[in-house]
Amino acid sequence: MTQKTPSKPGKPLATAMLAALGIVYGDIGTSPLYTLQTVVQSFGHVPGTADVLGALSMIFWALLITVSFKYCGLAMRADVHGEGGILMLMSLLGAYRTGAAVLTTMGLFGAALIYGDGAVTPAISVLSALEGLNVLTDAAKPFILPGAVAILAGLFAAQSLGTAVIGRAFGPVMALWFAVIGVIGAIHIVRDPAVLAAADPAYALHSFMTLKWQGFLVLGAVVLAITGGEALYADMGHVGRRPIRISWFTLVLPCLLLSYAGQAAVLTHKPNTQDNPFFTAFDELHLGHGALIALVILATVATIIASQSIITGAFSLTRQAMQLGWFPGLRIRQTSAEEHGQIYVPVVNWTMMVATLGLALAFRSSARLSTAYGTAVSTTMLLTTILLIVLMRRRWQWPWLAIVPIGGLLAVVDGAFFAGNMLKLTDGGWVPLAMGAAIFVLMTTWRRGQRAIGKRLATLDESREALMAELVAGTLARTPGTGIFLTGSKRAIPEPMRLLASQVRALPRTAIALSVVFSDEPYIFSDDKVSFEKTGPGMFKIVATFGFAEIPSLKRALDLAAAKGCPVDAEHVIFYSAAEDVIAAPDRADRILPAWQRWLFGLLRRNAVRPVDLLSLPRERYLALSRQLEL
Repeated sequence: MTQKTPSKPGKPLATAMLAALGIVYGDIGTSPLYTLQTVVQSFGHVPGTADVLGALSMIFWALLITVSFKYCGLAMRADVHGEGGILMLMSLLGAYRTGAAVLTTMGLFGAALIYGDGAVTPAISVLSALEGLNVLTDAAKPFILPGAVAILAGLFAAQSLGTAVIGRAFGPVMALWFAVIGVIGAIHIVRDPAVLAAADPAYALHSFMTLKWQGFLVLGAVVLAITGGEALYADMGHVGRRPIRISWFTLVLPCLLLSYAGQAAVLTHKPNTQDNPFFTAFDELHLGHGALIALVILATVATIIASQSIITGAFSLTRQAMQLGWFPGLRIRQTSAEEHGQIYVPVVNWTMMVATLGLALAFRSSARLSTAYGTAVSTTMLLTTILLIVLMRRRWQWPWLAIVPIGGLLAVVDGAFFAGNMLKLTDGGWVPLAMGAAIFVLMTTWRRGQRAIGKRLATLDESREALMAELVAGTLARTPGTGIFLTGSKRAIPEPMRLLASQVRALPRTAIALSVVFSDEPYIFSDDKVSFEKTGPGMFKIVATFGFAEIPSLKRALDLAAAKGCPVDAEHVIFYSAAEDVIAAPDRADRILPAWQRWLFGLLRRNAVRPVDLLSLPRERYLALSRQLEL
């Protein structure tokens, strides 16, 4: 089968870079709102100049090593036809049997943790932006949490409307945001250029060694500066590798470094400040209350954009996992006719809203919420590094002489961040990890349950052979019309066809087994995506293959099959599918799944979207054949 890389619209580089600012850099771009504040609190004492420079040096080198080198330099080379992310990294290693189960587990768990990180990011971002009002007046404090809850609730409620229109403003707003934080930082650096000494990694090493075990707590806070790094890789398919890299090195990285250095310069002179150093740095410019309010508004809009990117990223990840067979069918709605990535997944949206609002109400401030932030993303980053090291050896075939220093450096850095965040488990760090673990259990249970069904249905092959014999002999009644039997198997007689024949002792005159298969490629444009063959008297088998990022069109698939000679008219067919109700096998020795997993799988299966909705089939021409299946 010929598979082609989807051609992206021919946008000018500047336009693509602007789009990257709005789609990719919202999370990492708003990190200066809370990162240095959290780092300072993690010292456990009033930081001196050496402490501040050490913290700045850690942030500086974290951005260079993890984001610039690891993600922009290495990870973006590991793509599947332009699509990135840890699931794609996992799929690139899927062909290797040695350690396949372990690699798959790491990839799935890393992907599942993104949901936990996604629930925390909107809450901490919006809270930190509104907390800028505290610099203006203490009277604003009682209104910050209700305001954040209102903004977050409105953001999730607006998802069903789509973001195609407002999304066009994301890039320019984020460009303005980076320009503002860069200028603020640059002014303070000019006033106190001594902070530039933090570019020397010796400051980071000396600070870490001096702090001893407390240094891991500081690293657990420093990781907040790079929490959006995984998004650079995961969102690569939206705008392309080149625009992301160029915008990072020419605008985003310089402005982030200027912002952090400017805040550090302020902290060296005001170490006892209780306010957020980001807003304190702006207040020190003495531009007036109106300017501060304008900055709070801009910061709030930027955090909304960051939250939007996280939410839409969760939607895309859900679709990928679902079409790769790791998630039950969920209702997905396309919200834009032009932009394929604009989708809406109601279940994911409302679940994330409940989790995000719950976290905001439980922790009540960005400072407290920061203790729960970082554990999920640091774990995902470490898992990504491990998969990258395996990829270097198995797929890229690098020599050990190159893998050991490069992979070793990344593993040490990510391992240190991971260790630092594990110290925050009892203070709330367990929350996003628990969310990720729950998603991981759902994904693996669904996969194992689906395989168990396939194993049980395989025991019915004898009845299929008898049915085929009747069809060949012409002893089974055939009714007028065409029936399309939806199946995930490659058998000539799928389960819904066998069920119909056994119950009514008849089949349509033209009986077509249709398998919808999702490839590990994101898009498939070739007409070869549809194949068909004749399997018996009046019986045919059609296999329609779609990329995991596509929304399947059965009408298009059937039209392609008709063009190749299959006697099918998409407008005059009846669709059939099997709907198994999972129950416990009476013989314990014959049970495939343990009780808890069978119960969970049954719950997922009963609530999964049916084929009529998943594939947008005409309801008046769809029949579901129900039966109980013992597992």
